[in-house]
Parts: sequence; C-alpha cells; structure tokens
Amino acid sequence: MGNAQLGRPRAFDADEALEKAMLVFWEHGYEGASLSALTEAMGISRKSMYAAFGNKEELFHKALLRYVEGPAAYPVQAVQAATARRVATEFLAGAMRTATLPGHPPGCLGLRGALTVDESVRAARDALATWRIEGHERLRDRFRRAVDEGDLPADADPDLIARYVQTVANGLIIQAMGGTTRDELARVADAAMRNWPPG
Repeated sequence: MGNAQLGRPRAFDADEALEKAMLVFWEHGYEGASLSALTEAMGISRKSMYAAFGNKEELFHKALLRYVEGPAAYPVQAVQAATARRVATEFLAGAMRTATLPGHPPGCLGLRGALTVDESVRAARDALATWRIEGHERLRDRFRRAVDEGDLPADADPDLIARYVQTVANGLIIQAMGGTTRDELARVADAAMRNWPPG
C-alpha cells in the first residue's frame, strides 16, 4: 500500500490554529483581525484557512464558540451557584478572571468585538448580540427563580438585577482593557455587591 492511498496528512493542527485565531479576534475584534494577521498567527496559508475553517466570518463563529466554551464559560457556570448572590459574585469573578488571564489579551473577545463591529459586518455583530442576549436571559431566568424560591425579595426585578450584574461585569472588563489589575477590579466588584438586595 503506497503513501498516496493513505492520504496526505494535514500540515497543521486545526485545534491549535483555531486557538490562535481566537486570540487574534480577542485582541483585535472582528474588523481589526485582518486575514493576514489571522493566517500568520495560525501558521497557515489563506487556502488552508478557507479549506479548514471557511471564510473569515465562519472562522469568527468557530473562534467565538471556542471562547464561549473555554475562557468565557463563566456565565454558564455562575448560574449553577446555590444562591443569587453567589451567582452574581461568581459571574463578576469570572469576568475579572477572563479579562486578566495571563498570556491572553486583556478584556473580552465578545465585548471588544462589539465595540468595533459596524453595520458592514452584520453577521459578526449579530453573533455577538445573540451571545449577549442569551447571557442576559440566562441571568434573568436564574434571578427569577431566586425570587420564586424566596432567595431574592418578592419585589426584586430579575431583569434589572441581571442588567446590573452584566453592566458591572462589562465595566470591569473595560477597566481591564485599560490596564487595571485584577486586585483593583476585585475591590470594585466588592463595592458593587454592597448594593445587592437584602435576602
């Protein structure tokens, strides 16, 4: 049996290449991540990128999914916490941790992308908007359950509390992008949690 029958081995590690693409999008946003920067970081040609991942938009969707299931898995994990207060605390801690990961760009791929995506790249903008909406709904539903269970006061507004937690998290992420340390961010998160509804 000759080598031709075995097929040509892939010249690169697709998983590693996707990780590198995720980091480029994380650092530069969708628009700022040029095809040249992406292929250079991934260590592949454009032809190989298109063959393995599709066009830039498809690559972005795959990189975003990798980000959501990896460094930014904290929103899904946080809503599993036993109390609403713990959910909020873990959500903010996850945002700070992700935004200040050593060896990674500061901030958040989703937020950085949302700040730079304009109307001309609707698919990327829509993917990020969907991700944010789903995150809000997940928090809101968890806080609604906390009201039903008596963990939050009966007159608490789950939608408002979810927006409050997300707004604080986004502020922490933007501060991290500006160089604020994790310890400094933690002090802000602690201050924000002082406004938590009494149980």
